[in-house]
Amino acid sequence: MLADVLTYLRCPHCRASLDLAGGMVRCTAGHAFDVARQGYVNLLPGDARAGAGDTAGMVRARHDFLGRGHFAGLADRITELATAGLAADGCVADVGAGTGYHLARLLDALPDRVGLALDVSKYAVRRAARAHPRIGAAACDTWRSLPVRDGAAAAVLDVFAPRNGPEFRRILAPGGILVVVTPTPRHLRELVTTLGLLTVDERKEERVAGTLGGSFTAGTSLVHEETPLLAHEDVEALVAMGPSAWHTAPRVVAERVAHLPNPVPVTLSVTLTTYRPVP
Repeated sequence: MLADVLTYLRCPHCRASLDLAGGMVRCTAGHAFDVARQGYVNLLPGDARAGAGDTAGMVRARHDFLGRGHFAGLADRITELATAGLAADGCVADVGAGTGYHLARLLDALPDRVGLALDVSKYAVRRAARAHPRIGAAACDTWRSLPVRDGAAAAVLDVFAPRNGPEFRRILAPGGILVVVTPTPRHLRELVTTLGLLTVDERKEERVAGTLGGSFTAGTSLVHEETPLLAHEDVEALVAMGPSAWHTAPRVVAERVAHLPNPVPVTLSVTLTTYRPVP
């Protein structure tokens, strides 16, 4: 699938177009990039921090949790919003794509589009490259200039990921849509105190708007909330896949989870907001 998305990518060094040749991706200026056996291309700059982004364990936990369908309802909402505002031409770019789950679900509803999964974690793009037949994946630093052509994306997804407003604006095609998903303060409320998880800032939405305000105007905003019953293994995966994984030891989490009812009701609460680029 990588060859089909190269037309939407550009060299991270000189911004020239890219081609696939001899198992490498090369630009017209001679810069060359490795294509991993898992099918993704490494477009990280040479000074990128080794091991950046989600760890192998975090990505594995996310793959397991999402694979059990616990965020299927959220994926449906993302698909509804994105398909309603899609530009006429271009790929669908998921920035901070993780395992590619939400992008794959969206592509199922868009049989004539290809998806571009971007993430700094090599473990994430390994999964994303195989998440759907029409996904191409690239490892890149999402805080820097994205290795994507100007106006290449009919839609940009940002699901629990960093928000690079100026770059999102640059890569979005005229008439395109940005869909941003962030947790609300109610997210995982049954687990936060018991398991010692990170809390969500009450001013989260204000901060999100601040990062995008110079490049986008907000459109639709809605809260998606559900309270599924989760088995203990699902709770452990849920903790292990998110930011609290950096601050909690798996052994400690498992000990605390053992004292919870099995299954336990857990609130999954997020805000979905659409944005249009400032003219």
